[in-house]
Amino acid sequence: MTEHAWTETRPPLRVAAAVPEAQRINTVDMIQIPGGTFRMGWDKHYPEEAPVHRVTVSNFLIDRTPVTNRQCRDFVKATGHATFAEIPPDPKDYPVARPDMIKGLDEHPVVHVAYSDAFLYARWAGMQLPTEAEWEFAARGELDGAEFAWGDEFIPNNRPIANTWHGDFPCQRKPSFRRTSPVTAFPPNGYGVHDMIGNVGEWTSDWFSPRQQADAPKECCIPENSREGSESDSYDSCQPNIKILCKVLKGGSHLCVPNYCRRYRPTARHAQPADTSTSHVRFRCVVRVRKDG
Repeated sequence: MTEHAWTETRPPLRVAAAVPEAQRINTVDMIQIPGGTFRMGWDKHYPEEAPVHRVTVSNFLIDRTPVTNRQCRDFVKATGHATFAEIPPDPKDYPVARPDMIKGLDEHPVVHVAYSDAFLYARWAGMQLPTEAEWEFAARGELDGAEFAWGDEFIPNNRPIANTWHGDFPCQRKPSFRRTSPVTAFPPNGYGVHDMIGNVGEWTSDWFSPRQQADAPKECCIPENSREGSESDSYDSCQPNIKILCKVLKGGSHLCVPNYCRRYRPTARHAQPADTSTSHVRFRCVVRVRKDG
């Protein structure tokens, strides 16, 4: 399959019929995010984060934590859908793998989910995947303009605030979580949302673009509930013969470290092929509470 035709209302046909939409939305474990205008992007890091531009988002609810293995198991039981994460490995293929690498991770974020897996889970739950603007607004925790989700210092008071790599990547890792961590292992941000930075990156519904949009010339022109990027611009320009659409991934992961990857910031963004899952990609859902739905 060389072209990926799913959209925000229609995932791949091979799985669409198997996953019904939920009849009700359970918002018990979600956090209310008040809408507002903020400065999206950053001019001092990776070029795809620039330029800084003002964006307005409406009120929405966001999952307090990423979707966990336990929650995804409920989805699989209800629908029969099997993501990469739910296909158990054959021990014969991994003779040196420890059992604790496979079991006992109920409260860790579910990983190895391609974009269509995340989309279908959200549809089943009666929710949506966040836009890049919604995700970044929620990740900032009311700290508009701060470099990190918790302020302007990466490790304040020598106390890690997120599950990132500590040491020189990839040869040295100081004592910390070896891979993923439980979704509430670190303090929540100013909104009460856990784990948006580090641990594993999160899918958003926006197509990736190599640059952010320009800032509005006047207050009246600030985009509201905007979507960044376009489908046609999301292909990898370095691989013109491979037409794989890319979505925006946010938040960084446990592999991020100053000497290798500084995507442990709310403004950081990464192009993730929509058909690809990895061990450091996850998702969470939102519910929009505005009139235009």
